[in-house]
Amino acid sequence: MSGIHHMLVHFPLGFWTLATLMILIGALLPGRMAEISRVALLPVLILSLLAALVAITTGLMVWPLEASTASPLVRNHILTALWSLGVFTMLTVLVWRAGSSAFDGASRWVLVILALIGISIFATTGTIGGHLVGATTQFSELLKLFGWDVYHTFFVPTWVIVVMVLIGIACAVLGLMGRRTAS
Repeated sequence: MSGIHHMLVHFPLGFWTLATLMILIGALLPGRMAEISRVALLPVLILSLLAALVAITTGLMVWPLEASTASPLVRNHILTALWSLGVFTMLTVLVWRAGSSAFDGASRWVLVILALIGISIFATTGTIGGHLVGATTQFSELLKLFGWDVYHTFFVPTWVIVVMVLIGIACAVLGLMGRRTAS
């Protein structure tokens, strides 16, 4: 099963890289290419989510979950894969809900920032996956400069999770309030 997982991870890799490039082109450049990027972005994001779900599912089937969660390296790999999926799911929902206005005004910067965060997290996922199969990269050294060794589990303190949930709730409330005042 690991061979299938190794093959399938290249689909979300390609789609998420393409989506990030399309967001950058759509947000930063004028003209026909930017317009094409904006229009084609949603189908690419939807395909990326489907590909990621398949890749994550096959990854979880490689070893029993008990064995996977016993290794800090595998836990980090699973964690960053799920974070990547979460960020690109947010992007997909934003583009789907906002439609043609997703690239208007400050919204474009939200897309750019989320895409860059998502692709960075996914690069981390791939780097950790490379460590799992013995193919290390220099990206790990960059992560060490930021204070994280991929061989140790990345823990988020409980207070950080609480703050993140509160920020999410506040954003949802502000979004609903803005929606009501716009209608």
